Amino acid sequence: MPANPTLIAIYDMDKTVTRRATYNGFLIHMAWHKSPWRLLLVPVLPFGLLLYLTKYWDRKRLKQFSQELLIGGKVPRDKFARHLERHADLVLGKNVYAEVRHRIAEEKAAGYVHVIATASYRLYVDAIAARLGFDHVIATELATNDSGHVLARIDGHNCYDTAKLERVQAWMLTEGLLRNQCHIRAYSDHISDEPLLSFADEPFATNPHAPLERLALARGWPILDWRDGDFET
Repeated sequence: MPANPTLIAIYDMDKTVTRRATYNGFLIHMAWHKSPWRLLLVPVLPFGLLLYLTKYWDRKRLKQFSQELLIGGKVPRDKFARHLERHADLVLGKNVYAEVRHRIAEEKAAGYVHVIATASYRLYVDAIAARLGFDHVIATELATNDSGHVLARIDGHNCYDTAKLERVQAWMLTEGLLRNQCHIRAYSDHISDEPLLSFADEPFATNPHAPLERLALARGWPILDWRDGDFET
């Protein structure tokens, strides 16, 4: 470790910080409060999932389809704003591991900068991250048009797999952070974050699904499991 490194802790969000994935909950929350009639379209969602499972669509296309179906293809930003704080309160109230709060507090006391890096939309992640004390958010961005409407179209890449690592590296460049002058912790539950975990000095397989658990055991990475209490192997 370099002398006086910049300490950075990077957390995935869904099923790492939160117990359950947040995307569908966000869509349902917005549909219920903005256009309740759209909940009648929920039975159409499996059609998009089928196209994804058959590899006809990628994750990006599936997310755009779901958003357009339950929220709309073009929505004024203020129609989101009035509901995002309430959604964040719901997530923090019922869907965040208590151990996350404790770990963040300990890391802050040690001088860590906290980053949430997630494939979820920045549109709703910002409010959640702020409540948990994160300093920076790296997330999937949504396109907007000239009139300020939020579109059901991802701007750039879905922040997932290698694209997430590329976004983290771009953020570090923007912040003037040199890799060899930083000490990085990374937390994730999913094998798709192998690029980010391998990039870190301290990778933590956190609440891992089976493929990541096997990889962590093979590579000697610590395993944190907060689903049934907090322990480390």
